[in-house]
Amino acid sequence: MSQTKRVAIIGSGNWGSAIAKIVGANTAKFPHFENEVRMYVYEEMVDGKKLSEIINTEHENVKYLPGHRLPENIVAEPDLLNAARDADILIFVLPHAFVSRICKPLKDVIKPGTIGISLIKGFGELPNGGIELISDVIRHSLGIEMSVLMGANLANEVAEEQFCETTIGSKCHQSGTILKTLFQTDNFRVTVVPDVYTVEICGALKNIVACAAGFADGLGLGDNTKAALIRIGLKEMIRFCQTFFADGLQLTTFFESCGVADLITTCYGGRNRRVSEAFVKTGKSIEVLEQEMLNGQKLQGYQTCDEVVKMLNVNGHTDRFPLFVAVDMIYKGQIPPSGIIERIRLEPNDN
Repeated sequence: MSQTKRVAIIGSGNWGSAIAKIVGANTAKFPHFENEVRMYVYEEMVDGKKLSEIINTEHENVKYLPGHRLPENIVAEPDLLNAARDADILIFVLPHAFVSRICKPLKDVIKPGTIGISLIKGFGELPNGGIELISDVIRHSLGIEMSVLMGANLANEVAEEQFCETTIGSKCHQSGTILKTLFQTDNFRVTVVPDVYTVEICGALKNIVACAAGFADGLGLGDNTKAALIRIGLKEMIRFCQTFFADGLQLTTFFESCGVADLITTCYGGRNRRVSEAFVKTGKSIEVLEQEMLNGQKLQGYQTCDEVVKMLNVNGHTDRFPLFVAVDMIYKGQIPPSGIIERIRLEPNDN
């Protein structure tokens, strides 16, 4: 990589814009980085103006992060290839369903030695019913080294500069060090661990547990029941990693921000919890609730749950993951939301 590193952000939604505040401030602050940061923006019209032009003139993502000023060195770029061209560090922060589509054209502009980091919470789906980690999807598509960043990081609170922690999973010590410099601030504390798979899987699976927590809230089941769902969900997250991604797994990773902290935060304040509560109370479909509550963004939890349960079915493990299976069945209308309690009574005794 070059002596000063050019950073590009692929994605500009709520979380992408929040992280752009941090990245823009740090690239301006530290000599390790070039000042300008290009941020790929999927172009759309807002009040008759192009979103990219609004960001570049008003320095605010008025659609996905209104009320928060972005650093002036964040440059919105609606052309994907121009955004990524000459970048030494690529930050991927977009819905997981779009990753493969985004990566295909990027192959032509990736520099040798470029590194990437995924902030994406979800899985890629394989034709045989298995799942592929998003970092692996990007790694295999672009041939670059990949790290991941996951944590108890609700985007609006990060943008408001409230104190929080996050976890970077990186197998390369040098990359982990430079990425920590890129992201860490006084109010955004970064811990780097080598257990990349566990960091990433926690970021995806906690959304399924948050759906269960939202069902409990919608049913008015109270804090004791919600706590039980969170505990059982955490055990299923650990069991999933031990079953399918045990290589390099460290149980201590579950006690980092990417693990139990992110799980708690999402089960009390995240979009998956909110929409799942509304799903119970209103009876509306997920598609309608996404339009009404998420301002064009997608709900990760039910998509991830569908992918995970397909994998469990293929491998004959559904009986070991009653909470994951129950969430999937509820969203598909196979059991009522109240049926989740009967399902979790089937919790296995093994870990």
